[in-house]
Formats: sequence, C-alpha cells, structure tokens
Amino acid sequence: MFINRLVFLYILFFSSFASADLNIQNWKTPNGTQVYFVENHSLPVVDVNIMFSAGSVRDSKETNGVASMTNHLMFSGSAGLSEQELMNSFADIGAQVGSNFNRDQSSFSLRTLSEEKSKAIQLFKVVLQKPNFDREILDREAKRYVANIAQAETMPEAIATKKFMKSIYGEHPYGLPSSGTIDSINRIKTANLNKFFKEFYVANQADIVIVGDVTKEEAETIANDLSSGLPMNKNIKVIPDVKQVKKQEIRISHPAKQAHLYYGVPIMKRNDPDFFPLYVGNHVLGGSGFGSRLTYEIREKKGLVYSVYSYFMPLSKKGPFEVALQTSKSQVDEAMGLIKTTIQDFIDKGPSESELQASKDNITGGFALRFGSNQKIMNYVSMMAFYNYPLDYLKTYTKKINAVTVDQIKTAFKKRVDLNEFSTVIVGVDER
Repeated sequence: MFINRLVFLYILFFSSFASADLNIQNWKTPNGTQVYFVENHSLPVVDVNIMFSAGSVRDSKETNGVASMTNHLMFSGSAGLSEQELMNSFADIGAQVGSNFNRDQSSFSLRTLSEEKSKAIQLFKVVLQKPNFDREILDREAKRYVANIAQAETMPEAIATKKFMKSIYGEHPYGLPSSGTIDSINRIKTANLNKFFKEFYVANQADIVIVGDVTKEEAETIANDLSSGLPMNKNIKVIPDVKQVKKQEIRISHPAKQAHLYYGVPIMKRNDPDFFPLYVGNHVLGGSGFGSRLTYEIREKKGLVYSVYSYFMPLSKKGPFEVALQTSKSQVDEAMGLIKTTIQDFIDKGPSESELQASKDNITGGFALRFGSNQKIMNYVSMMAFYNYPLDYLKTYTKKINAVTVDQIKTAFKKRVDLNEFSTVIVGVDER
C-alpha cells in the first residue's frame, strides 16, 4: 500500500527540487552528531539516512569481515524484538528500511509517510541503538557469507578485483576484502560485533541526513532522538594514510574464455584539490563509455574489446584510479600496450578543446534533473555530509566543471598519474 501511494503521489507532485539549488541546513546535535536537512513538502514523505565511519577500512587482517557483518545484522532483531517481529513492525506502518556498506562507511536508511513518522522513528531508533546480535542469526549469516565468498573465489572478475586491491594497497585495510575471508568470517563471535558497535557506531562520529515533509524543529527532534542513545567514543582510531607500495604485475591462470585485466594505483581522495581536472579529464580518457579515448583506440581501431573503462574512486584516503577490460587471452598483451600508450599520450598532450567541451556538456547536461525526488536528494546530500563537502557543493558543481581547462587537466595528470607506479592484474592467462 505504501509503495502504491508513493507512485501515485510522485505522478501528481513531481518534486519542486528538480534542481541543484537546494537549501541545505546544517547543525550538530548536543552529542556531536552532524545533521543535514532539506525541507520539502511536495510529498508527505520523510527520508532519513544515518552514516557511521564504520566501513571495512575499520577491519584488520584478524577481524576482516566484522565491519560488514555488524552492518548486515543491524536489522536482525533489536531490543529483544526478533528479526521477524522487527520487520513486521516496520511493514505494519508502511515504512521502508535499508542499509548500505562500503570501504568507508556503514549506513542505514528509513523512508516513511510523514503521518507515520513518529512510530517509524521510534522503531528506527531501536535498530540503531540496541541491536541484538543474536548468536543463532550470526551463525546462519556466517554460513551465507562463506558460501558467497567460496563462489566468488571461482569467478575471474571477483578474483581479479580482490587481487588488484591487495596489489595496490598492500597492508592498508583498503586492500582487505570488504566481506572478509572464509577463515576470518568463521572466527567472528558476537563479542566482536558488540565491540565494533560500541567503538564505531558512535554519536560523535555519525552523520544524519533528513529530507522531506518535516519542519526544521521536527528535524531537530528526529536527529536528537536518533543520536541521543548512541555510544560516545572520543578516541576513535584514525584511518591510516595510504602508502605507496611497489608496483606488481600478477598473472593468474583461469579456465575463463577471456582474460580480465585491471591496471591502476591509488591517486585521489575525497575533497581532493585536483578533483575537477582529474574527473573531467578521465571522462575524456575512459569515463564516457563509447565516446572515450580508450574505447576509440582499443575497441574502434583494433577491435580487441567490447568495452574498456577507467575511473577514479575517491575515498576518505587515496582511492584507486583503475582501468579495466576483458579481451581474448591471445590479445591481452596487445591491449595492455594500447592502454599504456593511450594514457601516456593523454598525460603528455591532454584532451582537445572539442573533446573537453563534449565531456563538459555530457557531465553537466541534465544535472539539475538528478534531484527530482527526496531519495535522490538524500543520496547526494549524504555523500556531502559523510565526506564534509561544503554546503554549496551542488550549487557550484556545474560552474566548476565548466571552468576546467585543457591546461589544468594536463597539469593534474602529469602531477598525479605516473604509469611507473601502476600495478597490473590479469586473470585468465598463464602465470609468469
């Protein structure tokens, strides 16, 4: 019923915030939780997202998988309510809940009709503040994790991704598998989950985003309610900086029909001063699909691949710049050579003015329309909140994209992208 009502309402009331000119309000709760709020009464809907610096970067080799499992079990019973009782309680008031997990963060979302927000927030509060971490549920989910990990270890793309992250990060926690290993998952106890929760699911390191049909006063009450019962930890561990590791070339045999190639190195973090030149430049190089340089040189001219891409994935610390493709085993070395010559040529010469303008138009075209719903607004504002972006980031985004010049791209790529530091992982070829 909730979903049907929302569909009907969206047809009638397309969001008035179909632009990047959002009025984002920001404050802190009494116990230090950052709050970001966008008031929008176009729909009788409230979206709430709460984020913690509790991604897999908080794991160690010994505890690998604890961060993921903690996130996974948060909706599996709370404050004495069983897993089924909890889910039924949300369903009874038509509320939707979800979670997200990655290398940097663990987050939890709630969507509710505004008329049911009080009941929904109280249930959401129980989830966030009093997880059961039931032993039987942990055992059940650990078996699922192990089965999924075992299956992934037979798949060439998963093998390549895991080995690539390890090759470029070494002993840094970004190099650990986000979901752990079979051995580390089998070692997890409920005590590990409780310890992790108390250490990282803390009010003074949390960010709350509220978007929708509430006033600022109501938003303040919601934020205070959600954060007030969370633990405090003023001595939370600092995420270590990424150190450069010696480049590697790793080849792994596999019966797959094609070779899977990954090539790259950590380069850019969130709020990086070179973000816009690197981002726009990569859109020309390999981030724009069939219109990119890499696609033209490797697919259009040589017919070696169906697709090839490159991208920057900024994280709290340096995230990877990655180039990836699949090609026949006999052609992988030729494709590798073309990747290197194409990137080096781009570093040396940069894009043409026409390439740059086409990329700017592609990136900014329709940007304002990406804010046509509460949930889309929440996703963008959540990124800003977690990574401490300035409040005017979305308002100035297209201006900063359009201000990027060919010389800025050349300077940024020459300063930041050194192929002598890149590691290579190829799965599906004979080992050397």
